[in-house]
Amino acid sequence: MRHVELFQVQHSVKVGDVCGDIQPNITEDTVFTVNGEPIGFYLKEIPEKLRKLIDVANAEFLSERVPKSMMNRTSGEQGLTERVQQFSTILGSVPPRPHMKRPYPSISSVHQVPSASTFIKAMLLAAEESAKVIKDVAPALYDKQKAIIEEKIPPKFRFGELFTSSISNFNISASFHRDAGNLEGCANVIIAKKHNARGGNTTVPDYGATMDSRDNSMLVYPAWRNVHGVTPIVPTKEGGYRNSLVFYPLKAFANHWD
Repeated sequence: MRHVELFQVQHSVKVGDVCGDIQPNITEDTVFTVNGEPIGFYLKEIPEKLRKLIDVANAEFLSERVPKSMMNRTSGEQGLTERVQQFSTILGSVPPRPHMKRPYPSISSVHQVPSASTFIKAMLLAAEESAKVIKDVAPALYDKQKAIIEEKIPPKFRFGELFTSSISNFNISASFHRDAGNLEGCANVIIAKKHNARGGNTTVPDYGATMDSRDNSMLVYPAWRNVHGVTPIVPTKEGGYRNSLVFYPLKAFANHWD
């Protein structure tokens, strides 16, 4: 496991810019530090126990048993006109949405769907197993996030011990953005499942770092900290895809203790 100190670099990227096809320069197991403090890490291969849970979750996510929010748009790659199917599913806690006449937090409606029970169980166990991986690879990061969650998040809004929520994304790349709704001081977990596709790499222009989104890789990163994007996902054969199974902590629940 190598350690890489991250330094700010000059760039012109702004929130909302489309992320282009950037090749990864982080392809080996790496702990990221800023001023000597670990803020995240990349694993090119998740441990076997976690992989088995993710395989179950991914298979269920791809099935008709799990409700999804559907969309259909281009991959985002300049010059590519082919449209690809995209969808996502949220689990765990959902923040208040006053514009939708719901001024209170809630639990994802997917939890009320009986056919999604295997998916939910696999994702919850994967969240717990991901926390164990963080504790093993970066114990200081684990301790910090656990303390923040225990201070800020009521137990009923936790998804595992380090997160509040989860989202699974099928073929969804993202323009440059910053996850301002996440708990500061905490990190997201992004696990990739990829089959006959290229791209889907997470890139952070502040540090000139692009992490490889290979099958069964894991990125632990503080998504609130920097602008970042996801490179275009392009199937190389019919049926190709790149899924991201993500665990994250939101700050919207801090004022909702019983």
